[in-house]
Amino acid sequence: MSTFDNIKDKVQGLVDEHGDKAGVGLDKAGDFVDEKTSGQHSAQIDGGVEQAKNALDGLDGQDDDIP
Repeated sequence: MSTFDNIKDKVQGLVDEHGDKAGVGLDKAGDFVDEKTSGQHSAQIDGGVEQAKNALDGLDGQDDDIP
């Protein structure tokens, strides 16, 4: 097993275990950026947050980790 496979396995485990916290963190980061840009880019920020959540959620091939 390569080093990257080991890293991927560890990240999958962390997302499975702490997916809810990751989702909350992504939401908070998006809200912070949205506030700093005075809401001028809300749609793009929301889209980016959703893409990040989908990417993390799909690490294990199941869409069940990130709320």
